[in-house]
Amino acid sequence: METMHNPQLKLDNQICFTIYAASREITKLYQPHLDQLGITYSQYIVFLVLWERGACTVKELGDALYLDSGTLTPLLKRLQAAGYINRERSTEDERKVIISLTEKGRELQKKAESIPAMIQEATCLSLDEYGQLLGQFRDLLHRVHERNVENERK
Repeated sequence: METMHNPQLKLDNQICFTIYAASREITKLYQPHLDQLGITYSQYIVFLVLWERGACTVKELGDALYLDSGTLTPLLKRLQAAGYINRERSTEDERKVIISLTEKGRELQKKAESIPAMIQEATCLSLDEYGQLLGQFRDLLHRVHERNVENERK
């Protein structure tokens, strides 16, 4: 079998793979903490937005999480069925669905407060390193997202 000698096509040289694999590994760090809360990672990130912003529309939630409504709707229905959120049509524009936390959803926030510090510690990064890396990834996300939005307009 002939091997390829083009270093650009090596798996270890692909930013997409490195970010994908790192994301999977970091998500695994969250799993035991989220299992204690009885929620999934996808549900956790929805809660993060709602705890930060309060009530918001499905579109606003999707924009914050880089998810479309087709992905969010089943997730939100499960959270509603579990008693964590309310989904209500806007009285001003019934095309909009407003998502808000129930008391049960707000109570979960207290139980989740220790998770970020435990994850930072589990990454084996100092607080400064963690903050720098987070900033770099946030910058990368915004740049790539903007590029994708530009390309979709063309």
